[in-house]
Amino acid sequence: MFGFLKKGNATENIEIITAPIIGEAVESAQINDPTFAEEMLGKGIAIRPEIGKMFSPVDGTVTMVFDTKHAVSFTSEKGAEVLVHVGLDTVNLKGEHYTAHVKDGDTVKKGDLILEFDMEKIKEAGYDLITPIVICNTDDYQDIETITGKAVNTEDAVMKLKA
Repeated sequence: MFGFLKKGNATENIEIITAPIIGEAVESAQINDPTFAEEMLGKGIAIRPEIGKMFSPVDGTVTMVFDTKHAVSFTSEKGAEVLVHVGLDTVNLKGEHYTAHVKDGDTVKKGDLILEFDMEKIKEAGYDLITPIVICNTDDYQDIETITGKAVNTEDAVMKLKA
């Protein structure tokens, strides 16, 4: 599918981050939170979820499952540090409506089920479910191409990182 990933050519330093959530991929500027909208934590995108499940966007390790289960960070096999934050201000739910299927240090593959969340109950509690996906070590990359403005599934690329 991605011919530019072939070994031996100049583009093998490209890493693909896939959608951790099924939904609509949008630019960070559409996130109603300046920390994410202004990319203070790193370059990224957001997804407006259609279903209440998060999947691994990388082959790598679960670096941290937040105690409140609203966010998970990963380190890919190639070194990308990826944060997936389900909803805005959802830390205030203190883990309610979230079920984690992984723990810190677990090895994961793209598409593995990481987290489930009850979208209706989170919305009823007054929270925006837009989900930022951030490359926390943005400065380690020459370029980060974001792929937004369309519906995405878990196998779809949402970011291409060039080391």
